[in-house]
Amino acid sequence: MSSNSFGKLFTVTTFGESHGPAIGCVVDGCPPGLEIAPEDFAGDLARRATGNSRYTSQRHEADEVEILSGVYEGRTTGTPIALLIRNTDARSKDYDELAQTFRPGHADYTYWQKYGIRDPRGGGRASARETTMRVAAAVIAKKWLAEKSGVRVRGWLAQIGEIVPELPDTAAVDFGTVESNPFFWPVAAQVPQLEKYIDALRKDGDSVGARVNVIAAGVPPGWGEPVYGKLDAELASALMSINAVKGVEIGAGFASVAQRGSEHRDEITARGFLSNHAGGILGGISSGQDVRVSIALKPTSSILKPGRSVNLAGEEITMRSKGRHDPCVGIRATPIAEAMVALVLMDQALRHRAQCADVGEVRPRIG
Repeated sequence: MSSNSFGKLFTVTTFGESHGPAIGCVVDGCPPGLEIAPEDFAGDLARRATGNSRYTSQRHEADEVEILSGVYEGRTTGTPIALLIRNTDARSKDYDELAQTFRPGHADYTYWQKYGIRDPRGGGRASARETTMRVAAAVIAKKWLAEKSGVRVRGWLAQIGEIVPELPDTAAVDFGTVESNPFFWPVAAQVPQLEKYIDALRKDGDSVGARVNVIAAGVPPGWGEPVYGKLDAELASALMSINAVKGVEIGAGFASVAQRGSEHRDEITARGFLSNHAGGILGGISSGQDVRVSIALKPTSSILKPGRSVNLAGEEITMRSKGRHDPCVGIRATPIAEAMVALVLMDQALRHRAQCADVGEVRPRIG
């Protein structure tokens, strides 16, 4: 299979290319009766969109969602929900020369080797444009999770290049501040520093990587499966599927290597857990604590600095990227990371309900 679908009971299939006429998705398995309207998608799609500031690609897409099926009189019917967004600002001419070469650091060469054909316009299927539909699908998941379980999924940019937020710990994150600047940065006083940093990168024709943190609050204990459907494994897989992601951490992540067992274990009292190094997941199953994940995104390879590559004839060339690109793809990755976390949680919630609905609430309930 081509693996364009994601999830078992809440299944999302995306389709379309960066410079095709449209992109879209089909969401299958959404429970009936959830209120949903085209305007519900606007907020998160605007958060993900390019062109909202000078710090991202200047491609300006309308990103207006058309609901083609699965919703009647404002409520989901339980049948497949088809969503469509028409591409309105594609500039394919910027990519004419790329049809004959492979951009270093991109999927051009690997797509060519796998399929023997590729769409070079804006990266085709490998473009981050595809993530628009993940964010759209996750609007449905976020709404259901909030209404049925009180779950809220939120993220922030936790590092860009060598710059980190000047915060004492993650508990101090003010999401009002996060949503008030184009970087999703949790410290308002540092935003001018980021603006100068990105302006300098763009002037230099270069790019930089980033880290995004996501917290899912309100996740009840019990979601996830103990062996092949572990919650943390499915989160890692989902987050690694995002363009440019090169690493995923759950809870303390790689910092666990330097910790002693006496430090890393999350001790339990009658009032709750004393720490959350496990990221809210034990044995692949949610513990009732906040689910905490992080992703590392590589620097985008579409930069103005010349780089070595080869053309379709196998001849060595020097190439320079054209078009509209991000100096840091991590700047708009926060809503995408949130989306993948929400989609995994939605799928796991339905799977838990399907198997364990008769179990009821188990005592003691920690926290």
